[in-house]
Amino acid sequence: MTDVIIIGAGVVGCAVARELSKYDAEVIVLERINDVACGASKANSGIVHAGFDAIPGTKKAYYNVLGAKMYAQLYEELDIPYRKNGAFVLNFSKEGNAKLEELYAQGVANGVEGNMIISGDEVRAMEPSVSPEVVSALYVPSSAIVGPYEATLAFAENACVNGVKFEFSTKVVAVEKKGETFVVKTDKGDFESKVVINCAGVYSDEINNTVSEKKETIVARKGEYCLLDKSYGNLTDKTLFQLPTKMGKGVLVSPTVHGNIIVGPTADDVDDKDYVDTTYSGLNTALRLATQSVPSLPRRGVITQFSGLRSHNVTGDFVIGEREDVKGFYNALGVESPGLTSAPAIGLDLATQIAEKLGLEKKTNFISKREGIKHFATMTDEERAEAIKKNPLYGKVVCRCEVVTEAEIIDSITRPLGARDLDGVKRRTRAGMGRCQSGFCSPKIMEVIAKHTGTDILAVTKKGKGSEILVGKIKE
Repeated sequence: MTDVIIIGAGVVGCAVARELSKYDAEVIVLERINDVACGASKANSGIVHAGFDAIPGTKKAYYNVLGAKMYAQLYEELDIPYRKNGAFVLNFSKEGNAKLEELYAQGVANGVEGNMIISGDEVRAMEPSVSPEVVSALYVPSSAIVGPYEATLAFAENACVNGVKFEFSTKVVAVEKKGETFVVKTDKGDFESKVVINCAGVYSDEINNTVSEKKETIVARKGEYCLLDKSYGNLTDKTLFQLPTKMGKGVLVSPTVHGNIIVGPTADDVDDKDYVDTTYSGLNTALRLATQSVPSLPRRGVITQFSGLRSHNVTGDFVIGEREDVKGFYNALGVESPGLTSAPAIGLDLATQIAEKLGLEKKTNFISKREGIKHFATMTDEERAEAIKKNPLYGKVVCRCEVVTEAEIIDSITRPLGARDLDGVKRRTRAGMGRCQSGFCSPKIMEVIAKHTGTDILAVTKKGKGSEILVGKIKE
């Protein structure tokens, strides 16, 4: 028996776990994949939305604005890549001015400060690459960008250091109420708890529907993205949105916190909740729409592409809180965009509710600070010399594109909730995220993983069981 079970180790689940780790409670996070941030949390735009496009009075609006404010402090406390770069919502016609006014009014109603409507010429004075067809824009100076998987990892690592347990490769199949407690059934056996929090992303409706009479429906909305090489990182400093549609915020062109340019996402509802294949039509659509904002956007600059699934609730809003018909069962359901932005606020709210319900006391020894991996690429020459002096493995560059050293890769494996596969190392260090997309560094990274996890190199995977890279040895 434990106090709280959290289902799902995405950014919301990990944010909840981190907030609950401030209390004296036994908390377990169950995750069906072998690492944190393996769903929507690793495949999204990385935007900290200001809150102008959420309908006033909705849960989306409330958690968005509060979460955006929390990131401004959390990024320092948890060592998360974050930058307040500002954003434009671009309008290409006189008819669109009314929609800009509507978005501006929504921002005011939601408490977003500093927004203003400006002319196309004023936009181009700040961003010369923006299309001459832009006639006006909503300028949102408080919009920011963040590393989405780095944020998830930061929440998770800090929660782990403060006592939260994580069970990976553990798929929840049902939740049952048993008197005053719950039995969470998984493919690895049963877990019992006093409280269950459902943060299962696209599967959150299925988890809810096993225990609650109030049924929910989540549609997996696939968004495809392209990522451009860092050499094109000066195309825009601001995040460039287009006027939103009923399918979402539309295709954006934005810098990332690491200096790339990201393009996307598309929006296509799919039946398969694991279908994240990219398609010619989807990627072509993303690039075609992106060139409306930035005509000089170079297709030859694309170094990789990916897709993610948003958890679209058919009602259009988040479902957050305790189920009336199942006391002790809490949902964080339908958390699509602005889910990344809202995660810290959702985590704080749910943890506060649950602490009150269970009568939990705050810890006196909570560790609030977390230090991330020290990245050789961002060090000064003096810092590099000092790092190599302390640890000579900082002098061994493994990933040349991103300038990632062996010391960083070892740190990514040996730190709390360390990486166990190539993608885990990539998300923590960026090794393999550069121009060659791991063409040169994979063999060495595999050797380091095998050595520091005690794994046979033949068993090292790209992203968990079933993605083994080597098939055998030709000689000993």
